[in-house]
Amino acid sequence: MPSLKDLKNRIASVKSTRKITSAMKMVAASKLRRAQDQAESSRPYTGFMSRMLTNLVSSIQVTEGSPALLVGNGKKDKILLVVMTSDRGLCGAFNGSIIREARREIARLEKEGRIVRLICVGRKARDLLRREHGDKFLHTVESAGKKQIGLDDAQDLATKIVEFFVAGECDEVHLIFNTFKSAISQIVTVTHLIPFVSDANPVPSPLVDGEAPLSTELFEPSQDVLLTQLLERNIVSQVYSALLESSAGEQGARMTAMDNATRNAGDMIDRLTLNYNRSRQAYITKELIEIISGAEAV
Repeated sequence: MPSLKDLKNRIASVKSTRKITSAMKMVAASKLRRAQDQAESSRPYTGFMSRMLTNLVSSIQVTEGSPALLVGNGKKDKILLVVMTSDRGLCGAFNGSIIREARREIARLEKEGRIVRLICVGRKARDLLRREHGDKFLHTVESAGKKQIGLDDAQDLATKIVEFFVAGECDEVHLIFNTFKSAISQIVTVTHLIPFVSDANPVPSPLVDGEAPLSTELFEPSQDVLLTQLLERNIVSQVYSALLESSAGEQGARMTAMDNATRNAGDMIDRLTLNYNRSRQAYITKELIEIISGAEAV
């Protein structure tokens, strides 16, 4: 049975841990608000960009001479997976769910006879996938120490992805990341990035007085000239949106995990305090019995 001193030290240790988890919870909550606003603000732009490209592609004749970012290179043998996790832990199942999905996707693709390559965004993806799939790494990205994700980060990553595609290192590119839904819920998402895939059900343009849908996009110069630039900009937009969604999901998961840890620490302190009081009472009772027994013996 632990001594009173051991129990007292354990209570002090758990109280210190509770202070740390409580502070981390408040920090994550303050970061979550800004990250959530960024993620939600990017969704309309990303959705409109995808719809505009879908409408543009449907209005032109796609040929073999069309940009490779649209029609691909005619092969589907090499798949590049961009796996987005966090640089730090203590965020519940946020990283674990992404890594499990990445492993399932790798196993599925290899079972189909395809060659898989990886870009790991976040230190956790690199560390957790290195032992099994380190030979598949093409590039790794870390953002530890950055207070905020900027468009430059997405631009650099998108440029690297396009370079690998143009160099023939991959035939298709897929993104694997967590989509932010709420502080307690993040949805693992796998999206097709390259080549561009038109939406099966594009968002319809608004109606004007019950007439046919009115196109809200005007292209100048010609649509063919804009296509290549829009495809590259769409890749940056999709990557930036995924980074923002992942960042918001990370802060939400960390806030929830630290809140649970703080509650659990409080419950443990209550149990340890109860055990301490019981042990102390038993110790006092034992001493009283010894004193009374000695007095009666005299």
